Amino acid sequence: MTHFTAEDLMFRPGLMKGQRVLITGGGTGLGKVMAEACLMLGADVYIWGRRGAVIEAAANELNEAHGDAGGRCVGQACDIRVPEAIHEAMDEIWSGGALTGLVNNAAGNFISRTEDLTPKGFDAIANIVFRGSFFVTLDAGKRWLAEGKPASVVSILTTWVWHGGPFTVPSAMSKAGLNVMTQSLAVEWGNRGVRFNAIAPGPFPTEGMSARLDPGGGGLAEDKDPMIPLGRNGEMRELANLAVYLLHPLSAYVNGQTIAIDGGAHLQGGGGFARLASWGDAEWEAARNAIRSTNEKDRAQRTV
Repeated sequence: MTHFTAEDLMFRPGLMKGQRVLITGGGTGLGKVMAEACLMLGADVYIWGRRGAVIEAAANELNEAHGDAGGRCVGQACDIRVPEAIHEAMDEIWSGGALTGLVNNAAGNFISRTEDLTPKGFDAIANIVFRGSFFVTLDAGKRWLAEGKPASVVSILTTWVWHGGPFTVPSAMSKAGLNVMTQSLAVEWGNRGVRFNAIAPGPFPTEGMSARLDPGGGGLAEDKDPMIPLGRNGEMRELANLAVYLLHPLSAYVNGQTIAIDGGAHLQGGGGFARLASWGDAEWEAARNAIRSTNEKDRAQRTV
């Protein structure tokens, strides 16, 4: 991983000192990027993920790179599909003080014709993105409300929440649910100091995105989408700067918003995978086989 330098962040050093931020799915991809930015600016950062070895390695790597910034990164293996596991991990965090920020970033997704989905396949996405993110938010929220502590919650969505997500229906449905949670709790808990916002990224290619949304390397996830007005994919530092802004107390009047960071793609063509309507049975079978292979590799890593 190529780490950020001070020139990548638009904020002064030490801006996040005293902040305590939890990022689900923080061991890889976008979650790791946001964790790095917060850590660089002095925050104490907790990262969660199901794969304990991956989470531990990510925390060690970030601490080695930015341990002199004043904060620390702590990795915790936690399956957010299990409310009891969330509560135990949250108890461990709270033993050192209340969180000031939460990023609901943990996700799962894969491309599929909706008629090919099984209940198990649907649950694999919904139990993480929809149910798991709510369980994490609820557990932290109850603590903030009971203690009268202010906090900022940022959920990572997609622009599909506005126009649907063909061939990614479980993810689109789950992300839309988080969008409604953001709007609802911004009102319900806002007057008690807990605010809610969301980020809807466009293409920020990561290994996980490519493996399940571009199985076989056909270029859907990596190529520059001609439907993006700016003509390029997003840069990780751009997402990280937006996340830091929303987490910091000086953005305290921003509440209930979902902010797109996609180069204007959703305004021009909606983004997403509608182009896959041209695929036939052979293409879908090849995609399923590639996704199965990726899932088997992930399961093997979790047992190590």
